[in-house]
Amino acid sequence: MHMVEFLKHISTALLLLTGLCFFYQTVYLVVSLFWREPKHKPEKPARYAILIAARNEEAVLPYLLQSIRAQDYPSERITTYVVADNCTDRTAEAAEANGARVYRRFDRSRIGKGYALHDLLDWIRRGDGLEQYDAFLIFDADNLLCPDYISKINRTYSDGFEAFHGYRNTKNFGDSWISSAYAVWYLHDSVHLNAARMMLGTTCAVTGTGFGFTRALLERIDGWSFFTLTEDVEFDNWCAVNGVRIGFCREAMLYDEQASTFAQSWKQRIRWTQGGLQVSLLYAGRQLRGMLRGGRTGWASFEAATLSLGGYLLSALSGLSVAVTGLAQSGLRGLLAAVGCAVGGLYVGMAVIGALVLLTEWRRIAAPAYKKLLSVLTFPLFMLTFIPAAVCAVFAKRGWEPTRHTVAIGIGSLAAAPRE
Repeated sequence: MHMVEFLKHISTALLLLTGLCFFYQTVYLVVSLFWREPKHKPEKPARYAILIAARNEEAVLPYLLQSIRAQDYPSERITTYVVADNCTDRTAEAAEANGARVYRRFDRSRIGKGYALHDLLDWIRRGDGLEQYDAFLIFDADNLLCPDYISKINRTYSDGFEAFHGYRNTKNFGDSWISSAYAVWYLHDSVHLNAARMMLGTTCAVTGTGFGFTRALLERIDGWSFFTLTEDVEFDNWCAVNGVRIGFCREAMLYDEQASTFAQSWKQRIRWTQGGLQVSLLYAGRQLRGMLRGGRTGWASFEAATLSLGGYLLSALSGLSVAVTGLAQSGLRGLLAAVGCAVGGLYVGMAVIGALVLLTEWRRIAAPAYKKLLSVLTFPLFMLTFIPAAVCAVFAKRGWEPTRHTVAIGIGSLAAAPRE
């Protein structure tokens, strides 16, 4: 067989395999357009401990704590804990002034949100006691909760889910094309992926902030023990391979601050990619064993694998095979044509996702109309920059750096923001 024909067959096979592995995301996208609120079981009045890991967050933390105090859920069933993690500002004092119980942590050898949460939970266990709480909710210091967040998430808890995740909106969508791109991605994750998973009876995914778990699950895990650079992804993978079904509550909405400059975003995505590699190496074997179990656990493990190193390598090999085939067939012109088609296809696909997000979530996005429309064009560019970021992450020095948050506004101001 001629070498070019052989390369064509290899390229076609890899593209088909990649398409099959990720086709479920297209199915999710279609299913999500027919969203129906699930039927709920009778509510249980749960007691919640809110966990916030904060490092030099005095500018934004008070607004989160105020939004927690403004919840329509019974206040006697909510206790807020803040771990002031290696702070050099007045984060601890700001937390105490706004009614939180504060644990001051100074540990330069164990750096990262995972360690901070572990130590906070251990502090609660030795003090107030974990047994008085039915469930735990994790938020970042820059978040803002809508007034009915906890009452809505309590419905998902009452439905019997061991872990649960809310709807992740963005409070600074209009700051830049970077912040709007983050916003579109998290909205896509909520209203397309997690909503479809919920409708189809599979397990949902956890991303970053605004998620929770029951005390029973914490005991099963034997305490918070997720210490990679992406502790949320690690927790999500643990749930997938251990058969824990994560529920999604579309009506429990929070607002999150996103990076607004490319430099901030680049550092953050380098860390995310490195953390994803850590999780992939830790869970590759467990993902395979989970897939062999079949059923809901098998599917969740398969999804986790496609979103880990295995899926990334398959995608990279597919792209490389197309480029090599183009080069072998038509030289530099063929290579450029192949790369152009691949990039163009990715751009159009991401633009379609952005447009669908705007179609369904327009009224929920706090930004002027022209910035929303512009995001459809800039979101694909942002996603394409993940490719060089992933390459750089392999060679970059590994480490955790906090993201600086400066958007200090309250939930009332955000609710009044234009949504034309």
